Amino acid sequence: MNIRNATEADVPDMQAIYAHHVLNGTGTFEEEPPSVEEMAQRFHNIVDHGTVWLVAADATGVLGFGYYGPFRDRSAYRFTVEDSIYVREDVRGQGVGKALVTRLIELATAQGARQMIAVIGDSDNVGSIGVHASLGFNRVGTMRAVGIKFGRWIDVVTMQRALGKGDANVPA
Repeated sequence: MNIRNATEADVPDMQAIYAHHVLNGTGTFEEEPPSVEEMAQRFHNIVDHGTVWLVAADATGVLGFGYYGPFRDRSAYRFTVEDSIYVREDVRGQGVGKALVTRLIELATAQGARQMIAVIGDSDNVGSIGVHASLGFNRVGTMRAVGIKFGRWIDVVTMQRALGKGDANVPA
């Protein structure tokens, strides 16, 4: 498995992976998969603003993707990022997500981020919660029954991890 910066050529594979999660999972609250064109716009919204979008790939193609972007737009949040990870269904549970999050942590830290937030759809999403916990994220909250998908209420779990010096000092 190779982890590298995503390119526009990866967008169709990333869209297919994400579409599967939209249609079959509760990790995202979207109910209609975005088109390849919409996914390309989302990709550019991340990378054109200096943040990171990665893919994990092997000889079979793109195994998963992950990115981080600003947690919120207001300037006070400028040292906090939010990650998102999606893994191809046939390779879930094989370390792809963990490898992507590990690399995102490294890159965000190198860019000066001090906190990473994971906003995880569904409190039953043990895979994502477990990956983040294994990499030092702490569960900081659960918003109960904030979404409805597949005819049931779904929670959102928020996890947080300090990066670099975390809150040990205030960056200049």
